[in-house]
Amino acid sequence: MTLPSQPKSMIVVGSGAIGVEFAHFYNTMGTEVTIVEYMPNVVPVEDIDVSKQFERSFKKAGIKIMTNSSVEAVDTSGEGVVATVKTKKGEIKLEADILLSAVGIKSNIENIGLEDVGIIVDRDKILVNDFYQTNIPGYYAIGDIVPGQALAHVASAEGITCVEKLAGLHTEPIDYGNVPGCTYATPEIASVGMTEAKAREAGYELKVGKFPFSASGKATAAGTKDGFVKVIFDAKYGEWLGCHMIGAGVTDMIAEAVLGRKLETTGHEVLKTIHPHPTMSEAVMEAVADAYDEVIHL
Repeated sequence: MTLPSQPKSMIVVGSGAIGVEFAHFYNTMGTEVTIVEYMPNVVPVEDIDVSKQFERSFKKAGIKIMTNSSVEAVDTSGEGVVATVKTKKGEIKLEADILLSAVGIKSNIENIGLEDVGIIVDRDKILVNDFYQTNIPGYYAIGDIVPGQALAHVASAEGITCVEKLAGLHTEPIDYGNVPGCTYATPEIASVGMTEAKAREAGYELKVGKFPFSASGKATAAGTKDGFVKVIFDAKYGEWLGCHMIGAGVTDMIAEAVLGRKLETTGHEVLKTIHPHPTMSEAVMEAVADAYDEVIHL
């Protein structure tokens, strides 16, 4: 995190948000970056269309990507590192100045007295109820140390919910299925709700729409035509099941989908909501129009 000098080459293990954000950061400074990802796609929690677009964009930027691969060993005895990487074609050796492990985070809850108090911990997380009380009255926990997404905006919402409950105010448990996830690289990624694959696995009949920024006047004028907005609706009731975006500024756009899902907005209502032109945000309306076979700008 605080390297004394910029490495000329770097291996990033894991392509979740942390891995790709650091890969993007160092690549823009001129470091030669290779990403090693165990899963078949980078940013594997995202919708498959987003993952494919993101991989194309990263490769275009000069980042090397190895999927279906795993680091089996790392030799740090020399000046740099030598990683043994297992691929479908066999093992290979990768050399770099430094290796960044971005395969996950670990809660920092050891040796703080939890065992002395008797607070229950399960798989590196403190167990709490819907309002963040532990099994011991008077003790509460929020943030990365409790189950749920390890995100700053989630921790903030948990803290507010916890304190409101303590103050005797009416409050509701957080809906963790409607938390937006954002990746701050170039291109940006923003998503909320189910991916298309997860929605189909859940048995929904779907209406899926997609609008590319290459068809957006604002994106064209700004020179940011890479990316798209993808929306997923339940065909029977019009429920907004998921929204997935990749491109410039999409982390600022995802709130529309989060709010729409919170208000149980249907696809028809989004489609009939006039969006300003020219803006990047109108791509949401256009994607919904595509889902309902009413798009006129593709």
